[in-house]
Amino acid sequence: MKFPLFHKKSAGRADFSFLGTDLHSHLIPGIDDGSPDLGTSVELIRALHDLGYRRLITTPHVMQGYYPNDASTILPRCEKVREELQAREIPVELRAAAEYFLDAELMETVNQGVPLLTLSGNKVLVEMSFVAPPLQLHEFLYQLQIKGYEPVVAHPERYGYFHKDPQQYKKLLDVGCLLQLNVLSLTGHYGRGVKKAALKLLEEGWVSYLGTDLHHFRHADGLRSLATQTPLMKRLRDYPWKNHAL
Repeated sequence: MKFPLFHKKSAGRADFSFLGTDLHSHLIPGIDDGSPDLGTSVELIRALHDLGYRRLITTPHVMQGYYPNDASTILPRCEKVREELQAREIPVELRAAAEYFLDAELMETVNQGVPLLTLSGNKVLVEMSFVAPPLQLHEFLYQLQIKGYEPVVAHPERYGYFHKDPQQYKKLLDVGCLLQLNVLSLTGHYGRGVKKAALKLLEEGWVSYLGTDLHHFRHADGLRSLATQTPLMKRLRDYPWKNHAL
């Protein structure tokens, strides 16, 4: 299988080495809406390496009815990708966590004492519906916390129902959450409203982590194109991201 997009010489690439670690991606083949096969996974990881990343915490979706993943489906497949990286001498550290859909099914899992896959320590990546927040949002977050987890909310800028009331982001911080911004949200990749919300989060200093949310080659190409956006890249380099601490 050939992936000419990343085999061509480029006039320049964006450099994300100031982050070192990416904490949000979908690089384990065939278990969610990310990479479909091992060859694609390797080439996507090669692209991230070329962009300066040296450590990847990949986060497959866990969503009942759509992506019924758990440690038994995620970790063995991650090991196969890791073995392929070693065989091809791609010097990237890869490990797996998960992106958990915040709903009653997840709470049942947590209350049964099933360990969640964490980013680092007790930090767990969670996402919500793009249509509406859970009616029990803050109760769900509280249940995670009393079980010892620290919720990291994935791409809060993409939840359109927060756009008219940015203080909702502050409320998430006030109840003990951390926020993870998608890089491409700042470019308009997901639309103008998302870009505006992303810039607001950045300006207020409300986000702690910057993630790629890499699913496919279009995302990787979008990241590489940031080489031409010098002011934005400088702004990102100057922000006190916590990626290195994971």
